[in-house]
Amino acid sequence: MKLLSVNLGRPRVVPYTDHPGGLTGIDKRPTDEPVRVTAPGPKGTGASGLAGDAVCDKRHHGGDDQAVYAVAREDLDDWERELGRTLGNGAFGENLTTSGLDVSGALIGERWRVGPELVLEITCGRIPCRTFQDHLGERGWVKRFTRKGAPGAYLRVIEPGEIRSGDPVEIVHRPDHDVTVALQFRAGTTERELLPRLLPAGAALHPEALAAAQKYVERYGA
Repeated sequence: MKLLSVNLGRPRVVPYTDHPGGLTGIDKRPTDEPVRVTAPGPKGTGASGLAGDAVCDKRHHGGDDQAVYAVAREDLDDWERELGRTLGNGAFGENLTTSGLDVSGALIGERWRVGPELVLEITCGRIPCRTFQDHLGERGWVKRFTRKGAPGAYLRVIEPGEIRSGDPVEIVHRPDHDVTVALQFRAGTTERELLPRLLPAGAALHPEALAAAQKYVERYGA
């Protein structure tokens, strides 16, 4: 298990975002330089956890519970075959492109050590948006990505550290429940009846995902 690339985005003006000024940092490219990763602060004020990485729309992106976004190279390869086009590392706007890890099959609250110092904890899956669709230029992408159910994972920073492409990734903690990223994604998108199954993940869940599960149980029961 290793980190194939660390990917950083620079602010770009595009016609397909509703962010004031039309800025987005979704176009992320691999860097060979070491990158410092720290908790960026609460959502709405904190941006990316990676130094030098742009998060322009802090309404929906960035913050402590979405500090880092990881995608498995294996999933990108699968999409390459399905779409009939090349997808480089960073193509999905991910900060970390991994090899040998089932990212969407990982558990909420699972912790990874990346390189010698950094420890990350999985919080939820990525919800696709119009910016993602238009960045890729694939018609109907939001629905197609959602149906696939392999969203990649957002992570929070538990212990800060410096990372670089090629670093090993080690799973240092697996919680005692069965709530995977893929399950959380399905519950939050197409199968709302699954929301009660997220509760065993507790506070490790992204706060918005946890609140949605709790609200569903209050209204409909478990």
